Amino acid sequence: MSPLGIFGDQKPKQHTQKLPQKPKKVIVSIGKQVGKGSYPPDAKVTAREIIQDARDEAFRIKKAAEEEASKIRQESLELEKRLAQKEDLLDERTVQVEKQEKQLTTLREALLIQEEELAKLRSELVNKLEKISSLTAEEAKKLILENLQSQLKNEIAKRIKEAEEEVKAQAEFRAREILANAMIAGATDWVAEYTVSSVKLESSEIKGRIIGKEGRNIRAFELATGVDVELDSEDTNEVRLSSFDPIRREIARVALEWLVKDTRIQPARIEQLVEKAKALVSQNMSDAGRRAAAEVGLYNLSQESLDGLGRLKFRYSYGQNQLIAAVETAKIAKKIAEELGANTTTCATGGLFHDIGKIEVEKEGTHVQLGVELAKKWNFPKEVIDCIAQHHEDEPFSSTESVIVHIADAVSGARPGARHEPVEEYIRRLSNIENIATSFAGVEKAYAIQAGREIRVIVEPTVVDDTGIVTLSHQIREKLEKELTYPGQITVTVIREVRAIDVAK
Repeated sequence: MSPLGIFGDQKPKQHTQKLPQKPKKVIVSIGKQVGKGSYPPDAKVTAREIIQDARDEAFRIKKAAEEEASKIRQESLELEKRLAQKEDLLDERTVQVEKQEKQLTTLREALLIQEEELAKLRSELVNKLEKISSLTAEEAKKLILENLQSQLKNEIAKRIKEAEEEVKAQAEFRAREILANAMIAGATDWVAEYTVSSVKLESSEIKGRIIGKEGRNIRAFELATGVDVELDSEDTNEVRLSSFDPIRREIARVALEWLVKDTRIQPARIEQLVEKAKALVSQNMSDAGRRAAAEVGLYNLSQESLDGLGRLKFRYSYGQNQLIAAVETAKIAKKIAEELGANTTTCATGGLFHDIGKIEVEKEGTHVQLGVELAKKWNFPKEVIDCIAQHHEDEPFSSTESVIVHIADAVSGARPGARHEPVEEYIRRLSNIENIATSFAGVEKAYAIQAGREIRVIVEPTVVDDTGIVTLSHQIREKLEKELTYPGQITVTVIREVRAIDVAK
């Protein structure tokens, strides 16, 4: 191929790509071709341009590489400089730490020497004091503590009073608000009734038919109902029904009223109406249980538990109807739980069933124990069972809900008119309160007032000073809480009065 065959007769193409970074090979190749023959003028110009472009490109690449190398060298120098500075700083800190360690070691040794000297000096002083005072170390310690207690007596009373005022300022408003809202929510219609069931008769003539020939009717009635029938000899036209079981008494009352209206009083008819009365009373109790649960917002209770709850309708304690008291306690507990952020369902259920053990009139044990057994039988949650078990503090409180049910029960039972208390029990409770107050040294007289809700204590001014009455009030309060059971709360007021008497002649 001739040298011109490289390009041919066509017009040379314009180069768009960069030449290789080693342009010397291209120059050698062109040189060889020039040795064989001569190129056309255009080819020479093009070759020169290519060579020039290759040189420019090589120059640019070299320049860029030099700049990059210079930049890398500069960064390396700066990095070496920073590392050197850090090494110097670490060396300085190492020297400082070593210096501080030496100082600490020296101080520790000095302190040990001083402690040994102080211990030795203290032992010598104690021995000298024991010889001088003729007291042992324990006797001296006791004497110092007694003196210190006497000196701090005023300060203790002051601190107690300040703490009381601070707590009252923070808690009084909130407590009043919570209890007021709870009592409003727990307001129920109240029925003041005692456990005496009686049936009025239209005439004394019906008494004879109730007794029957040779007393067969009254015997059949007592056998069917399980109650005792009392017919007054006086012309009162009233029949009294006596039984320890209030449900039996209610069944007997309903059956007797039907018999009086029916006028056909005979053993067969008595048995028939008694069975009918049992079914009616059972249905009434079941309905009462459902209404009570719905009134406090509980709807997922078993029928057996509702039937048991309804039995409280005919149960009274201190003249207080237990079903009404249970509903009231549940409402108060639920409201307090809402205010405090506790579990409202647990509090409502615990309050509604807290006295459920009172329906077990024929079993031995406290109503708390019997109530826990019934709750377990009905598969109540453990939290509700704890509320029942702890509402009289027979067990330590295990949850906030248990405390709330205890408080709600106390509020329900302590409100005016809730309960009827026999005079003998009332007088005994007041006497116990006064006896506890007078058992403390320095108490001259004590008076229980406001139905036992406050105790006024008068002290001897020569025995108890102004600061001592604060401590005395706390001691009386703690003893009352520990030894007595009472509804509501008792306010302890300690009075110290100093009188100066003289006679002008």
